Amino acid sequence: MTPGRPPRVLVDATSVPADRGGVGRYVDGLLGALGQLGPDRVDLAVVAQRSDAERYRRMLPDAEVLPGPAAIAHRPARLAWEQTGLPLLVQQVGAEVLHSPFYTCPLRSSVPVTVTVHDATFFTEPEHYDNTKRTFFRSAIKTSLRRAARVIVPSKATRDELIRLLDADPTKIDVAYHGVEQAAFHMPTEEEKARVRARLGLGDSGYVAFLGAKEPRKNVPNLIRGWARAVADWPHPPALVIAGGQGHDDDIDRAVAEVPSHLRLLRPGYLRYADLPGFLGGALVACYPSFGEGFGLPILEAMACGAPVLTTPRLSLPEVGGDAVAYTTEAPERIAVDLADLLHDEQRRQALAKAGFDRAKEFTWASSAEVHVATWNRVVV
Repeated sequence: MTPGRPPRVLVDATSVPADRGGVGRYVDGLLGALGQLGPDRVDLAVVAQRSDAERYRRMLPDAEVLPGPAAIAHRPARLAWEQTGLPLLVQQVGAEVLHSPFYTCPLRSSVPVTVTVHDATFFTEPEHYDNTKRTFFRSAIKTSLRRAARVIVPSKATRDELIRLLDADPTKIDVAYHGVEQAAFHMPTEEEKARVRARLGLGDSGYVAFLGAKEPRKNVPNLIRGWARAVADWPHPPALVIAGGQGHDDDIDRAVAEVPSHLRLLRPGYLRYADLPGFLGGALVACYPSFGEGFGLPILEAMACGAPVLTTPRLSLPEVGGDAVAYTTEAPERIAVDLADLLHDEQRRQALAKAGFDRAKEFTWASSAEVHVATWNRVVV
């Protein structure tokens, strides 16, 4: 690296899914903040899926954005290309650092590689993953810890678990908290809330919100059972709205089948991005009784929308929520008690909504970008 010039960094954004879930939120937020730093701070190149290339060109006018091969839209082909085509691309664009933002990285690279490892739950909560996914990500994490020049994690809890469980080198791990996009996740207007309620057909009914993937780790079945117990005797019980992708938790259907017929449970699937503030901010409570998270972006986004949040004190979640959220356990009996208490206490909900909204402002993609840049500068010195 020439003195006084920032290192040229190639960010591999080809792992971003079409639905722009967790990794998409991370990559989009990070790249947007890096673009704001400008070329004097970071010399950026980005390789992306062809469907994302134009989006990133608009977002990053000072960066070189390259579309990857069409075939890498399919995951097996992308992983194969990561080992063969990506190292060649590093040389073609003159990169001095390669950043891989989703667990995996090339086994051989001519330049230092940094990798984001988003969580350690494949080791701490192995029973919540199918065997194929568990085996793949465990191997990927171990390989990245061994091969990468430095590893970036989104929480101290994730760092500590990697050190405890895998004997990771603590001097090679940097913590970069995720941020929240204030323009996308904000305190909604009454119009935004009303629009979402109309789209969901909720009428005047209050509701409890969940937004996220339907993975076993998210504990949606116990949320359903806890909510049903909490509101079963209400004269006008609030609905439960489970929004987001379909996932692979078969126990959800069993929990749904147990819900008494007088209660209303909605599963609208994906919501439009523009509807998320109205959905989250319009809820009586946003409930995320997860078994553990590497960061906890869903609770941060709900906090930014002014929703009172009920979650668990597992792994990183207290780092994000602090004293600005309410806590429960993963058991449906406890969820029922704690959710009912919160639903009956409007004053506490209002206090949590304000505290969460204020705390969410502390988590910015600009701060995350600064940590990433410092990591990249460190590996080329």
